[in-house]
Amino acid sequence: MGRKSREKKERKREKLIVFVCTANVCRSPMAEKLFIDALEKAESKKNIKVFSAGISAMDGDQASENSIQACEEIGLDLKDHRSAALTRATAENASAIFCMTESHRALLQMYFDLPEKTQIFLMREFIEDGSKELPDPFGQSLEVYRDCRENMKEALPSLLNWVEKNL
Repeated sequence: MGRKSREKKERKREKLIVFVCTANVCRSPMAEKLFIDALEKAESKKNIKVFSAGISAMDGDQASENSIQACEEIGLDLKDHRSAALTRATAENASAIFCMTESHRALLQMYFDLPEKTQIFLMREFIEDGSKELPDPFGQSLEVYRDCRENMKEALPSLLNWVEKNL
């Protein structure tokens, strides 16, 4: 197989993008839905699977009511979401992992001892202004969830740009 054939095959291979938070019931499910929506609207030609998981999640929990409502307000449905714990296999197979906070990134490295080539970023890492972290809205008002959603939405163009250039 020639170099060009290998490059073409690599471009067609499905890439896995994983959004990670703590319990996979608030931030990462919203990030997953927002990113899928942004990918569809951008009409990306990339073969990308998007998944979310939690560093200390219990498998099978529903998204928080405020996460569901914050997404519903912009036409996204989180009602079928069920939480999933991040596994070593998922982390190792990910083409990119986007965390909500620096502590998630540190815990990923500590728990899974991932290879150096593993691409782990904060969801807001590529934006110029504002905080790079997305604090946990769990147990807070719907307004806090809306702010979290809007801060995620602000990061989407930079994430799409990174994905187009790097995956």
